[in-house]
Amino acid sequence: MIIEIEDLRKRYGARQAVDGVTLSVDEGEFFGLLGPNGAGKSTLVEIVEGLRRADSGRVSVFGKSPWPRDLDLLARLGIQTQSSSFFVRHTAREHLRRVATLHRVSRDRADEVLKLVGLEDSADTRVEKLSGGQRQRLAIASALTHDPELLFLDEPTAALDPLARKQLWGLLKSLPGTVVYTTHHLDEAEALCDRVAIIQNGRIVAVDTPAGLRERTGAASLEDAYLRLVAA
Repeated sequence: MIIEIEDLRKRYGARQAVDGVTLSVDEGEFFGLLGPNGAGKSTLVEIVEGLRRADSGRVSVFGKSPWPRDLDLLARLGIQTQSSSFFVRHTAREHLRRVATLHRVSRDRADEVLKLVGLEDSADTRVEKLSGGQRQRLAIASALTHDPELLFLDEPTAALDPLARKQLWGLLKSLPGTVVYTTHHLDEAEALCDRVAIIQNGRIVAVDTPAGLRERTGAASLEDAYLRLVAA
């Protein structure tokens, strides 16, 4: 297993953000974390990434604890966030070359990841001129520049229109390695994820394949299954 989490807890004041979470992610898996805003998804992922310290419990990533921050472990992770930063006055290629330099990998990697995410035709376009969908692809490319083994994607299709979202699905499904992906788009999770965990009020409600959740609840879609499980 790439990620192992056992009885993880994190509190902010009176709010229990993560409440006894136990789950695992297998190598090569596209794993989705589903839940409403404030459910604890972001806090859970930040703990696994080594960006926050848990109050109690155990987290193992590639057999190591992510806290305190381990630079060797971080080098194996790719992280895309909703607030991904860009060198906006640079072209897409220049931006990725800067990112490659920061990761101490060849600047030639920029052209490789531009092709991987389907942005080769926009390589010489300034970042500030890219569309929302193109910027999301560039954020994913930035996270892939150093060829990570484990990729974290936080709402990668947020704020995109339905057509742009579906155009991005093909890219997301083709990503190499292991992917941990947070979203509130249930149709997207059903199309992309091998397994999903539903989180509500900091607790795991269910973990299964989309088909398994549909079968368990007698639902026609993952969205219907999700609604039945969180209402139970």
